[in-house]
Amino acid sequence: MSASSISLGQLALASLLLVVALGLSVGLRLGLTRGLAVAATRMVVQLLLVGLVLDWVFSTDSAVIVLALAVGMALLAGHAAVRRTSRRFPGIYLDALASVLGASFVVTGAGVLGVLRTDPWYDPQYVIPLHGMLLGNALTGISLSLDRFMDGASRGRGLVDARLALGATRWEAARPLVRDAVRTGLVPITNSMAVMGVVSLPGMMTGQILAGAPPAQAVRYQILIVFMIAACVALAALAVVGLAYRRLFTADHRFRPERLRDAG
Repeated sequence: MSASSISLGQLALASLLLVVALGLSVGLRLGLTRGLAVAATRMVVQLLLVGLVLDWVFSTDSAVIVLALAVGMALLAGHAAVRRTSRRFPGIYLDALASVLGASFVVTGAGVLGVLRTDPWYDPQYVIPLHGMLLGNALTGISLSLDRFMDGASRGRGLVDARLALGATRWEAARPLVRDAVRTGLVPITNSMAVMGVVSLPGMMTGQILAGAPPAQAVRYQILIVFMIAACVALAALAVVGLAYRRLFTADHRFRPERLRDAG
């Protein structure tokens, strides 16, 4: 069984489904009509452009181009993760970029080289989709972890200062904040895994089935990518919180909450 192709006319017909959301916004005066229209337009343009870029990348068969695209995707993900936070500190963009870049490359490499063993190792058919799914989830994990850590550091300033005044090291004072922040970053993927296959059919599995792949094979790929996502989110969340901890707690065990500022 092969996948059914979708023409531009069919896509135009599918766009009518958006009328449901637009009509609801207008009818209930939600104030989302313009936002929905702009978001839908941006999505269509971006995906069409991505499709053209990927067609070119797949045809070039160049490791340099694949790696350059992967790095560019990671840089955009790190920037977007910080844009979602409500507070900032000096160096936050660099920390987010380093965390998402390192975690995504490590886990993508482990999946492609250690599990799938693609030939060549940079095969864009595998590297780019897997890398993209990891980045999308790592982005969320980083933003949630950073927000929770900075919020805890700001609200719990008195408690942290009290611990340090009583002789605690910077790690002893910050450990509850770090633990809580990393846990928060892992909540979405943990909840997703708990209901996957029972409440929801994941996107990668659904896409492969629609493309004609045997369901059993699609399930195996989905399990692989979920495990990769969990590892990537865990590494990215831990890395970005660890770097933030070093920004706000100095080597001589002082807490520097004045480095935090509102995003606005």
